[in-house]
Amino acid sequence: MMRKKKPIPGPYAALTKDTRFAGTYEVLVPDEDRAKPHRIPMQFATRESAESWIHSPEGVETITLVLHPRRHS
Repeated sequence: MMRKKKPIPGPYAALTKDTRFAGTYEVLVPDEDRAKPHRIPMQFATRESAESWIHSPEGVETITLVLHPRRHS
């Protein structure tokens, strides 16, 4: 019996684990080829600002580059 593949969740904002930036948020991008999600190297003051960046043109382009680096080289 084969297991069903779960769909990969979309990018999301989470509190940063880096103590230098305590209290800020970062964007994490899940990837089916990795155990841990990619971390976008940017810090946001609020979860709302991080989530709005995810849907902005700059965010969409950056996330696409992270997930598919060979397509844009």
